[in-house]
Amino acid sequence: MARTRALDFEDKQRLILDGAARVFAQMGMDKASMALVAQGCGVSKALLYHYYTSKDALIFDIIHSHLVNLENAIAAADRPDLPPQDRLRVLVRQVLENYRDADDRHKVQLMATSALSPEQMQEIQAIERRIVRYFSAVIHQINPDLDRDRPLLMPVTMSLFGMMNWVYMWFREGGPISRDDYADVATTLILEGVKAVR
Repeated sequence: MARTRALDFEDKQRLILDGAARVFAQMGMDKASMALVAQGCGVSKALLYHYYTSKDALIFDIIHSHLVNLENAIAAADRPDLPPQDRLRVLVRQVLENYRDADDRHKVQLMATSALSPEQMQEIQAIERRIVRYFSAVIHQINPDLDRDRPLLMPVTMSLFGMMNWVYMWFREGGPISRDDYADVATTLILEGVKAVR
């Protein structure tokens, strides 16, 4: 008979993912052994291996769960009924809000793709492409001419992601600018700049 899953399985798994992301973000993927990850999570090595058979599997789940949460949050917040400028502002705010308390997972996503297998990378990239499409579709609505003479839609879209994805490097909660303030700044830079892109 198969063992039943413990009632707190998902809670423990979430704690492990958060703790492991913290260890990997501080030490890097190569230096952080499973023993150090277990110690950083406050669990035994045996329990860690009960959840994840390898460091690669753990890294993949950190990135995968982070992106799935982000995609779900974007889908829930999206407002296709709004004018595209307002819709873009909503999407940018949602990304930055979703990054709240997720700096460690985000760092792992940005730094650890070399630890993934080709199959895992395909799965991660599929989610990333779906997320990017939300933004490129709205930016295309704002300026349909971006791809008329040269393929500029993707560079503009990825410039916006550059502004959002690296915010963890400098943004501090309680600092002189809030997440919503920065969402407005990033959105305005895109909205104003996209008018001049030829």
